[in-house]
Amino acid sequence: MTRLYLVRHGRATGGWDVDPDPGLDPVGQQQALDVADRLFPLGPLAVLSSPMLRCRETSAPLAGRWGAQVTIEPAVTEIPSPDGYPLQERVEWLRNAMAGEWAALGPFYTGFRDAIVERLLCCPVDTVVFSHYIAINAAIGVAVGDDRLVVRALDNCSVTILEVESGRLRLVEGGHEADTLIR
Repeated sequence: MTRLYLVRHGRATGGWDVDPDPGLDPVGQQQALDVADRLFPLGPLAVLSSPMLRCRETSAPLAGRWGAQVTIEPAVTEIPSPDGYPLQERVEWLRNAMAGEWAALGPFYTGFRDAIVERLLCCPVDTVVFSHYIAINAAIGVAVGDDRLVVRALDNCSVTILEVESGRLRLVEGGHEADTLIR
């Protein structure tokens, strides 16, 4: 049985409608240090990160303390907005999508969800995965049989624990929730 610790990135410097790949703001940097303190006693474990800057910056303190290499994993990245969407309209699209279900978004997005789950199921050892709100919710949804995009309102640097058991994801512990500003 493999245990997965899915960490939502720390608070970013900019929103979805301002910067396509923001880093962490000072609060997010502190959140990254705090989650490293929380997870440090578990390892060293394998570390995966979304290629997005905010995830790579969130993973750095823990990986540094463990002396671990971070594997950049595109499959656990942020949900893409539809092609041709102007940057300033992405938040509205995301809010609408978050109110619904994966099936309503169509095959491209169910494929995105399924790729996340497939990658997580392939982790051969206990692993910390630094990812995003929707990506982590996708894994939770599959684990509990819920097709909604948002199953839990995950806080920045929350830790969701899943186990891979008999080729399936099982939710062990949901990450800390908070009102999340989608900006």
